Amino acid sequence: MRAVENALEIRIPENARLIRNIIEAALYIQDHVVHFYHLHALDWVDIVSALQANPADAADLAQSISDWPKASTTYFAGVQNRLQRFVEAGQLGLFANAYWGHPAYKLPPAANLMAVAHYLEALEWQKEMIKIHALLGGKNPHPQTYLVGGMAVPVDPNSQSAINAHTIARLKHWAAQGREFVAKVYIPDLLAIASFYKEWAGWGGGLGNYLAYGDFPQNTSGDPGVLWLPRGVIFNKQIGTAPQALDQREIKEYVTHSWFRYDDGDGVAKHPWDGQTQPNYTGPQPPYEFLDTDGKYSWLKSPRYQDTPMEVGPLSRMLIAYAAGHRRVQELVHYVLDTLGVGPEALFSTLGRTAARGIETLVVAEQLEGWIDELAANMGRGDLAVFNGERWDPRTWPQEAVGWGTTEAPRGALGHWVRIKNGRIENYQAVVPTTWNASPRDARGQRGAYEAALIDTPVADPEHPVEILRTVHSFDPCMACAVHVVNANGREITRIQVR
Repeated sequence: MRAVENALEIRIPENARLIRNIIEAALYIQDHVVHFYHLHALDWVDIVSALQANPADAADLAQSISDWPKASTTYFAGVQNRLQRFVEAGQLGLFANAYWGHPAYKLPPAANLMAVAHYLEALEWQKEMIKIHALLGGKNPHPQTYLVGGMAVPVDPNSQSAINAHTIARLKHWAAQGREFVAKVYIPDLLAIASFYKEWAGWGGGLGNYLAYGDFPQNTSGDPGVLWLPRGVIFNKQIGTAPQALDQREIKEYVTHSWFRYDDGDGVAKHPWDGQTQPNYTGPQPPYEFLDTDGKYSWLKSPRYQDTPMEVGPLSRMLIAYAAGHRRVQELVHYVLDTLGVGPEALFSTLGRTAARGIETLVVAEQLEGWIDELAANMGRGDLAVFNGERWDPRTWPQEAVGWGTTEAPRGALGHWVRIKNGRIENYQAVVPTTWNASPRDARGQRGAYEAALIDTPVADPEHPVEILRTVHSFDPCMACAVHVVNANGREITRIQVR
């Protein structure tokens, strides 16, 4: 929407801005918690070890780091018995295929049991948190109420079918639940687990270059200076000065090592407005035994900023916010570093990347209720507008227009570029977070963020490389962005035509 709104110079109403902020903030909170417990924590937590824990020790540990009410000996004994039944029945499910007992695991049994208990709690908690999306967006993922020009969810205090006082109360309830869980469970667990793995403050740093589009507009002007999370670029880990301003014209993509081709050669870089997405699969054929990484080896293009590979995601956002003077981010960064007893260099690491995600979750959770209050205040003043339809008729559009729009998805910087001609989309390109981070080498041989971060990582057992998983998972990969299905015979499967 933002790319088309930019191209057509559409300014959305204040209520649409707030509803978008609320939906996005709820996604950050839910997504980051799910990532920590269900996609990343088991890289550090040995599930099987929890069976050897003394529940009283787990209770003592939990009570020492938080006043979360579920922290009794009886509670942890119940979790342990539940886990034991899973094991005895051979029903480990998601816990089945892992490297339990690996020498790289360092948590004591009590800490493992505490983490397992909160893993299970987070499964139930996230179902409540994401109800904000169901209410405002219709579904999760991919909310259905976004429109070019605003939102399709009505605001009317006198309607049961619109956002009203009851809706506001429910939103505030879920937001408060989210903030409490993040503050009393996620952050204490993050710090407790990290305290046993402080050597990871020296591994997994990678590029040292960071990019963020910024997000959560504070008004509808479109001015990047009023984004609650700031926009900017950092090169060479320089967080002691303000981040550089971002110029979207400096973003270009290579396909040198990607299974795509450009008409004018694979050694060139193209800005998204001029981008091409033409599959050119040259990868391994059945039985798929060998991948030639000297040639093309990825379905991802290689985005570069000023011809430089960049990292995007929570670490980039928090570093840029820190350097830009975001007070609450600075407070929490110092709190985490002081609690762990590490210096600022720890930010540029696998540990720092994981900690930054937690910091961001708490900052956003604390802010969410404020946006809900702003929406309620607008309703109280009689401001109910959610949609600007002034440019909805294509006959009012210019013959040609280009636009770009950005957001900060939980995984990182997401940009869309559109070229409109004769009332139709002539070209549309998206550069997504995992494309930045997991990109293959470019024409100059420069590695992407994943590849750079894995260099010099010590691996205790090459057959069970949990250390590699720790760094790659710290980026929160999106495999849907990197895996494509193609017809081996080149046959066209379907065609969609716009009339």
